[in-house]
This record gives sequence, C-alpha cells and structure tokens, in this order.
Amino acid sequence: MDSFYTGIFYVFSFVSVYVQIFFLVTFFEKKRHIVRNPDNLDLSYYPTVTIAIPVYNEENTIVKTTKSLLYLDYPKDKIKIFIIDDGSNDHTWDVVQEFKNNPNIILLQKENGGKHTAVNLAIEKTDSEFFGCLDSDSFVHPQALKRILKYFEKDERTMAVAPSIIVHNPKNILQYSQAIEYDMSIYTKKMLGFMGGIHVAPGPFSIFRKRVFDELGPYRKAHNTEDQEIALRMQEHGYKLDHCPDAYVYTNTPNSVIKLYRQRLRWIYGFIKNLIDYRHLLFRKEYGTVALFTLPSGLISIFGVIFLFANIIGNIIKFFYNKIIQIQTVGFSHIFNFHYKFDWFFLNTKAVLFLSIILYILVIVSVMIGRKMAEGKSGFSLSVFYFVIIYSVIAPFWMLRAIYNAIISKESNWVFERRVTK
Repeated sequence: MDSFYTGIFYVFSFVSVYVQIFFLVTFFEKKRHIVRNPDNLDLSYYPTVTIAIPVYNEENTIVKTTKSLLYLDYPKDKIKIFIIDDGSNDHTWDVVQEFKNNPNIILLQKENGGKHTAVNLAIEKTDSEFFGCLDSDSFVHPQALKRILKYFEKDERTMAVAPSIIVHNPKNILQYSQAIEYDMSIYTKKMLGFMGGIHVAPGPFSIFRKRVFDELGPYRKAHNTEDQEIALRMQEHGYKLDHCPDAYVYTNTPNSVIKLYRQRLRWIYGFIKNLIDYRHLLFRKEYGTVALFTLPSGLISIFGVIFLFANIIGNIIKFFYNKIIQIQTVGFSHIFNFHYKFDWFFLNTKAVLFLSIILYILVIVSVMIGRKMAEGKSGFSLSVFYFVIIYSVIAPFWMLRAIYNAIISKESNWVFERRVTK
C-alpha cells in the first residue's frame, strides 16, 4: 500500500514540477515581449468603451469604484459607465444618485437576477466598440484602460484582454497569503496568454471587443462563474485572449477563513461544472493549449491537493497509532525518555523530498516573477510562507466540498457569499 501511495505522489509531484518548469521556460523564451508601458502612453485611435458595474448591496464601496473609472486617463467622450443596481435592499440606489447628473454615467435598476443578468442589461443597451465590467468592490489604475487597449491595437485578432488583479491594502496574514497567490497568478496568466491557454476572463475589468457578445451571445449564469464560461466559449470558437500585466486592478479580498472558504468553494465548484459542460474540449488538439494543458492541469491540481492532504492525515494517524502500540508495549517511561543525537546517516534522501524542495523553489520563483511583472518589485517576501502553510491546510477542504457539491449539483450561493465577505 505504501508503494501505491508513493507512486501516486510521484505522479502528482512530477506533473506539478513539469507545469512550473514549462511556465519558466515560456517566461525566458517570451521575456522580451513583456512590456511595461509608460504613464504617458498614447493610442493611435481611441475607440468607444462601455464599462458596467453590477451592484448588489454595495453602498460602502460603489462610490470609490465609480470614481476610479471617472479618473481613467481616457477621453471622456469615448467612455460610458453603466451602474446596474441588481435589486439591492440597502441604500445602494440612494448612494449612486450622486452620479445621476454625470453625462458619462447611466444608472439602471432592476429586480435581483444575478450578476450576469445585470451585465447583460448593459450589453443590450450599448453600441460601444469595446465592453468591460468592474466588480463593485474593486478599483482601477488610471492607465489601465489605455494599456489594455494597446493590446487590441497591436493585434486585431485579440478579442479580450485580462488585467492584473492586485490585493488592496492587506491587513492580516490571510490577506497577505492571498496577495502572494494573486502575484503568482499574474505570472501564470501571462504565460497562458503567450500559449493561448487563458480559461478565465476575470470580472474585474477584463475588456472585450463588443462583437464577442454579438457573435457568441451574452453572459450565462454558468454556475456563478460567468467569467470562466465566457473565456471557455471564446476558446471553443478560436477567439484570442491575452493578458496585460501592468493594467492594475485593486481588489478587496476576504479577511477571514470562512469568507475565503466560501469564495473559493464557488470558484472551484464553477471550474468543475464548467469543465463538465465543456468536456468536449478536453484533449482535442484543435482547441489548443486550453484543451491540452490548462484544463487538465487544473483538474490534476485539485485531486493532487486532496491526495497530498489525505496522505498527510494518514501519516499523522499512523504516527499516533504506532505511539499507542509502543505505550501499550513498553509504557510511558520509555516513550518519553529518549536522547536524540543527530546523525547524517538518518537524513532523508528519498526523491520525494527533493521533488518537494524543487517544487517549493519553483513556486517562490513564480511569485517573485509575478511581483516583478506587475509592480516592478523584486526580492523575496516572507508572506510566501504564510501562503504555503495556510493554503496547504484549508485548500483541501474547499476542494473536497466543491467536488461533493458538484456531484449533488448543489450550487454556491453568490448572494450569501457577497453578504458574508463585506
């Protein structure tokens, strides 16, 4: 049995190391194409753009979010902002009246139907050349829009561009852990962009050519992960998605374990259900990297984390079981009366140890590259240890629950999640 578990561990470790090395090779190969745009960036043409802000009970954040769009360095006659109140039952609608006389802002109110219905209402009412969405708990860098649109200007085949999402003002070790995760995702997202394998167009400020929705249809509920479904739909039809590392979007993240758990439960559940919906893409070379690399890697990572967690729990149980047997055999005195002397002979030299060390080193490298790409910062952050420890402990729980929920088709409640994450 031990050899069976060891074999599985080697498989998951090999895949994890392979993925990280593949990203690293891609980075060195494409490094010269990663450009940090100047603050005085100009476009040869300024297209019309519509940004939708779907809101539900966001009276405390909507003003800051909206003002960040008004402060964008972009011609004011070329941008429209739709604020869609999706049936809020707090004072959100009263708060947004502050903007009712602004010529760039259109206020809409509707019955609660979910984020995708609010965004689709804005899509129906706009004729802009480009369309994007901004979550009502996020805000954007003034240069973000121009930097994203530069990608469309460079390549007319590009149909959507995702930004770099950065954790705003982390205050505890959980949020610092998420900051590390987001830094690493900037790196991986850009590498997937180079490979044509992006499978999520994040809700906070991904920008699309409007004809994406004209040709493929509007957002779908998609298990409350509509940003992932639209990206997979685009991949299915051969549309190009890219990533702009210096288009910054700052977002507020969960500040407690239960809030993080509910958010990630929805994300993983949505990934599993969308993967089932788009299973016809898997391992089909005509669908490219997303079918041969991105989706399989995501699926393997879920089961890999669960397996490693189960293995750790099994070893802990085994340890205490052996101690109980020893106590029953020789008593307490011999168990706790020992003298330890270090000897190099007993150092663990199994390949498992070295694979784990290599994997952790590669993770640290990916975090450092992500920070450098997005913020221009370099160097090692101690927060990476928070990330490794905290996520190793709690990630298996939301993954296991997501698998269970997917089996019984129990959908995560977006409204409840939004309420508890405030």
